[in-house]
Amino acid sequence: MQKKYTEQNAPLLGSAQNWSIADAERTYGVSSWGGGYFKIGENGNIHVVPDQNKSDTKIDFASVLKEINDENVQFPVVVRFHDVLRSQVVSLNEAFNDVIKEANYTGRYNGVYPIKVNQMREVVEEIVDAGAPYDFGLEAGSKPELLAVLAYNTNANSLTILNGYKDEEFIKLALLGRKLGRKVVVVIEKFSELAMLVKISKELDIEPIIGLRSKMRSKGQGRWVGSSGDRAKFGLTISELIKGARYLESQGMGHTLKLLHFHIGSQLPDIRAIKDAVNESARIYAELHKLGFKLEYVDVGGGLGIDYDGSQSTNDSSRNYSLREYVADVVYGLREMCDLEGVPHPNIVSESGRAITAHHSCVITEVVGEIKPEGVDLDTVATENEHVLLKNMRYLHESLSENDNYQEVFNDASRWKEQASQAFSLRVIGMEELGKIETLYWQILRFVHAYYQQADFVPEEMQDLDYALSSQYLCNFSVFQSAVDSWAIGQLLPVAPLTNLHKAPVKNCSLVDITCDSDGKIDRFVVDHVLGKVLPLPELKTDEKCYLGIFLTGAYQDVMGDMHNLFGRLNEVHVFSLEDDPEKFYIEEVIKGTTVEQVLSIMQYHPSAMALDVKKTIDKEVALGKIKPREGVKWTDFYEECLGGYTYLRTEK
Repeated sequence: MQKKYTEQNAPLLGSAQNWSIADAERTYGVSSWGGGYFKIGENGNIHVVPDQNKSDTKIDFASVLKEINDENVQFPVVVRFHDVLRSQVVSLNEAFNDVIKEANYTGRYNGVYPIKVNQMREVVEEIVDAGAPYDFGLEAGSKPELLAVLAYNTNANSLTILNGYKDEEFIKLALLGRKLGRKVVVVIEKFSELAMLVKISKELDIEPIIGLRSKMRSKGQGRWVGSSGDRAKFGLTISELIKGARYLESQGMGHTLKLLHFHIGSQLPDIRAIKDAVNESARIYAELHKLGFKLEYVDVGGGLGIDYDGSQSTNDSSRNYSLREYVADVVYGLREMCDLEGVPHPNIVSESGRAITAHHSCVITEVVGEIKPEGVDLDTVATENEHVLLKNMRYLHESLSENDNYQEVFNDASRWKEQASQAFSLRVIGMEELGKIETLYWQILRFVHAYYQQADFVPEEMQDLDYALSSQYLCNFSVFQSAVDSWAIGQLLPVAPLTNLHKAPVKNCSLVDITCDSDGKIDRFVVDHVLGKVLPLPELKTDEKCYLGIFLTGAYQDVMGDMHNLFGRLNEVHVFSLEDDPEKFYIEEVIKGTTVEQVLSIMQYHPSAMALDVKKTIDKEVALGKIKPREGVKWTDFYEECLGGYTYLRTEK
């Protein structure tokens, strides 16, 4: 049954006495979006199950946090669980192999990983290694990516798929791959590329493997629906497919046409779109085969979705199908059409980068502060000659326990607050009186809110109080660097506390980052299958750190972030499971994030010259007697130390 979410501003907070792990699971939905890799343990901490075939091997996030702190790694941190990455590669390949065998399908599966989803070297290396037994290949869509895959995809039996727009250098690099004995497939995205490929391949006397991308009429769904249809950026029309194939034939190269490719969009939420596209591509493949072009592969592209919100629905951030269902629809769809048309079953290629990488990586950020809507309270004791607006608000506050019409109380308080703001602008009241009026106003709202939380019926005007009174938790990270899709396209990324989920959350909060940008926030969450603006979180304590995990960031978020406000790449911690270890894991590598001098250098600054200029200025002040010599040395060292430091806030351990 699909669990398509509804919308509301804020969820009801649970009772501390009756709170359970089941309540935490319902609130944060960890098992729903975790893909079997993330669960809430009985101790209230999120556990990672890196290999679903070994469910006893569980990694407690509390232990990971402790080890990160013990190694003096500064937060925020990207944590990569490499076993999860390997597991996803194996699961995808095994799913295709199982269904192919079950369906008596005569083709094989030759998957590739599109490195644009996450080009980090460690990620690519892990995928190549995990995919080696399956001859799992790589895909590139640009010249830099092509240079990378030529170096890393050395398996002569795997495919290297080349998409994207191409120039002569791109074509020559592809032909270099052929010269090295690789199965490099150049996929033609626009018709003019074909003549260039034929010309260069003849000049170099290197025979290419050619694929044609079809501009599909079958519509995708979700945010990337524009990837198909007449206005699609990539692909050839039916007439161009026919003309292109015949052009190759006229050049004596018809036999080099081996692959048909389509892609109807990333993160496809509805399985019906996949079925339609597979059916259309199978018809095109069959028709080309009947024209005499013996294609060997059908590349179904990407689109295999991730259930970011845990709803198992057709929401843009979800999917209404399983991996097994997706694979079965691809395999059986191709088999049925090919059997009807009397053509061979093609080998199947898919480019499922999001599904492979999303789960393996998460961002850990520390909550470093709280922004309350009311700020801090002022002393509201009555004084002489107060303005009537302040007297009215105080009277309303003092008579709360005697009043039973709290909607009227809310309306009066809101009206007087608005009048007070106008009176201040007109110089009728002073700042002190305005501050007292606002303090009383927020205290009244909290009283009214507490009443309606226990009420059976909540008037429509009161339903916004949850959000109006919610805090903003200030988190040490940059949305633009680490969760860019949350800002750019409204992508839902699951967020949850990493520990103490056995304790009831006490505050509804949205998250804000440390950039100087009001867009630097996360304020869309799914809580108990309800889409809202806030997330229930624990109270901040001075003697206890509060760490939040932003999950499923391994696809795109790792590599698409920018340096807004010059916040750079995060420190990375690479975690591997180890059954013999008491904590069931070890940290294999820590990769330092970007330093201040590195981000300044990218922006054309010269940090060494800057340090010298600052030193000269300090030396002048020392010479004038305004700074003591020892103090000058300390300030110089401090400036240089900051240049070499992390771009994010340094918090106490």
